[in-house]
Amino acid sequence: MAIIKVGKDDLKTRDSALLELREYFSGLEAAKGRQITFSVRTYGCQLNESDSEKLCGMLESMGLKEHEGESAADVTIFNTCAVRENAEDRLFGNLGIIKSDAKNDKDMIVAVCGCMTMVEKNVDKIRKSFPYVDLVFDPQHLHLFPVYLRDSIRRKKQLVNISADDYIVDDSLVPISRKRKFRALVPIMYGCNNFCTYCIVPYARGRERSRELSEIIDELQILADQGYKEVMLLGQNVNSYKGSNGEKFPDILKAASEIKGFSRIRFMSSHPKDVSDEIVEIMASSPNIEKHLHLPLQSGSDRILKLMNRPYDRSDYLKTVHYFRKLVPEGSLSTDIIVGFPGETEEDFKETLSIVKECAFDSAFTFQYSPRPGTKAASMEDQIPHDIVTERFGRLLELQNDLAHKSNLAKVGKTEEILIEGQSSTAPDILTGRTMSNHLVNFTIPDALKIPGKTSDDYEGMLCDVKFTGARPYSVDGEMVKLK
Repeated sequence: MAIIKVGKDDLKTRDSALLELREYFSGLEAAKGRQITFSVRTYGCQLNESDSEKLCGMLESMGLKEHEGESAADVTIFNTCAVRENAEDRLFGNLGIIKSDAKNDKDMIVAVCGCMTMVEKNVDKIRKSFPYVDLVFDPQHLHLFPVYLRDSIRRKKQLVNISADDYIVDDSLVPISRKRKFRALVPIMYGCNNFCTYCIVPYARGRERSRELSEIIDELQILADQGYKEVMLLGQNVNSYKGSNGEKFPDILKAASEIKGFSRIRFMSSHPKDVSDEIVEIMASSPNIEKHLHLPLQSGSDRILKLMNRPYDRSDYLKTVHYFRKLVPEGSLSTDIIVGFPGETEEDFKETLSIVKECAFDSAFTFQYSPRPGTKAASMEDQIPHDIVTERFGRLLELQNDLAHKSNLAKVGKTEEILIEGQSSTAPDILTGRTMSNHLVNFTIPDALKIPGKTSDDYEGMLCDVKFTGARPYSVDGEMVKLK
């Protein structure tokens, strides 16, 4: 399997395809007498969100407009996730829903990309059951999307392009349509070398490959100059970053923190084996690095961790947690936990419960084990019955919900800076945002602080101070006391 560095000269075919597609869609627009639109539907992680921003950027370069309303878009792309079975179910369900639109409009284009396309059975199912899907391509070939789209239109039949090659492309060479005013997503590396026995990601995203440090810093400087308040550094295993000159993740953190303009620098996702004391120390000493560490645990049992091929044990994990809590006492700690991994006994599960109590996670993403075809765990003996997994999952949720509520209650009465993310989904007069420790806050604005003529959406990306007045299991309530 090759890792291929893509330069500007390698993208001449893509650029030619972009021009051809722009001409094609311009003609289609004239024929239909209306704007040609696109829709990109994203499943999964922040890296998928970042990929979707690039897809949107390329589609806009073709002259298309993002779709609004209930009718179907002229170009619909499903950017998929293969980590959980329910993500696959959602994709196939949604492909079924648009079947009539695709059959009634001979010019409509339907494409599927993302991690699901790297699982052979999924591609076979699309071929057999969804022949109206025009294009299937893998996440490593994202930069060549215009070429594949052009070729599928020329062929007028389904095009599937899946390869074992792993590409590394500088983001500056791909058009990006960023969807948020308050946060820019910046991948610093791609792929994973860990091969956890439950995880499909190394097979779907390929081997680890890191961008050049200079390219990353150049991109961050541009984003700061554009006024972004927050950047999120991304990678399947972000702190395993290795630059071509020996740079490591702490070097990126230091360099990013020195760029003027950023109020907050975040990073996800971390692997416990790669979180060094130096990373924690940089977080503690840098005022613009968010005081939030996402540290996936997966299980509190050393026996299960070994079966998962997680190269740390309970003691290693707790050492990192205690060091973080000591150096960053105002910070928050979140995690991922899998319940019902093959062979998990009641004693194994109790060890998970006990470490959850000891770590007192501020929040957690909890999952019932889902077998992923192609992974070692899928063929392991002693798969746990669904009813047992469900019962254990309920106990874990009860414990973690209580811990999260206590974490939020500890905020009540304090005043902290919030980065406003926009209007709350629950009420038009309530804004939502996050603290420096990543606590979710829903808050009101007193009339005296409201900006005349501004709607709730206009506050997105602004900073303000909020006094916390109450707490819920998943969020904190408050009132703005100062707009910055």
